[in-house]
Amino acid sequence: GSDEEKQTNEIKIAIPLLDNIDICGKTITADALLTQQGLARYLVEQRKAHYHVTVKGNQKTLLEDIAYHFDNLNQDPDHITTDGVDHGRIETRKIWLTTELNGYLYFPHVGQAFMVERITINKKSGKESRDVAYGITSKPPGLASAAQVLQDNRGHWSIENSCHYIIDWNYDEDRSRIRTGNGPENITRLRRFAVGIIKS
Repeated sequence: GSDEEKQTNEIKIAIPLLDNIDICGKTITADALLTQQGLARYLVEQRKAHYHVTVKGNQKTLLEDIAYHFDNLNQDPDHITTDGVDHGRIETRKIWLTTELNGYLYFPHVGQAFMVERITINKKSGKESRDVAYGITSKPPGLASAAQVLQDNRGHWSIENSCHYIIDWNYDEDRSRIRTGNGPENITRLRRFAVGIIKS
């Protein structure tokens, strides 16, 4: 169906999952697929929780507005972390934040918009990879420092990256019957979202 239908379905699945968990004061991190206004309003207005979402291509205007701000910004990051020096790769993360877009972005309850740059260097090969993510959080600066927003982002990445086996295990994804259109991809993401919530 349409994107609108898909979004409605996701919210229909996500909200009952969240209804049964005490999330007051907690931060819910969600994939871009779930970056939608209905869920954001539900979290902030009904559940007194916070959101931290990565914005991707399926929210084109939102993504462009945030990217435009940061890509034209010439200033030092608000926070930097470096780790993994003792392992085979060194990972540096930098975050920039702004409240300037709060009233401008077409999204409810924006507290800060952010850009995270992740640079990974493989110590053996010297190969460097860089990726950039944009997002929004409902937490204003008074509730979340740059370091905390970066931590939330970090936590989300690790959930995304580490729980694939859990999904296969719990939901027997390979034999899932949802095979139409974007079905499989969307269901995987929703399952990941569910696992992410359960883990936190």
